[in-house]
Amino acid sequence: MVDSPKTILLVEDNEDNRIIYATALRFAGYEVVEAVTGTEGVQCARTARPDLVLMDISVPELDGWEATAVIKADPLTRHIPIIAVTAHALPGDEQRSIAAGCDGYLAKPIPPAKLLAEIDRRFARTSPSYTPVSHQAHRHRTEPD
Repeated sequence: MVDSPKTILLVEDNEDNRIIYATALRFAGYEVVEAVTGTEGVQCARTARPDLVLMDISVPELDGWEATAVIKADPLTRHIPIIAVTAHALPGDEQRSIAAGCDGYLAKPIPPAKLLAEIDRRFARTSPSYTPVSHQAHRHRTEPD
């Protein structure tokens, strides 16, 4: 029996980051719902009921910490794990994210493979959804016989 794909809510206002992370997540087999603002993130959490939220902290309207607090205060969404995905990497930012209700914290820049490894770990995936091809392995495949 195959499990249905997990749904990830990606709350990210930077278009480049959103495209990179959403593409990597979809490639790894996850369903992705995208939001650009904290307000949209809260609305999407309530309507899509994702299995996990990736929350940028520096999003417009409600910032990521405020949006996290709203999601965690709602009985319908409080069970959804939220990982802060942020360039806020100053001392105390991880603790502030956890205090706001985030269940995890990743500081940008985050290589897609690292992001996927963290998500796989949270879903207890036994095999990684993505393994980067090493330069050495790639060279061996492309060398002529």
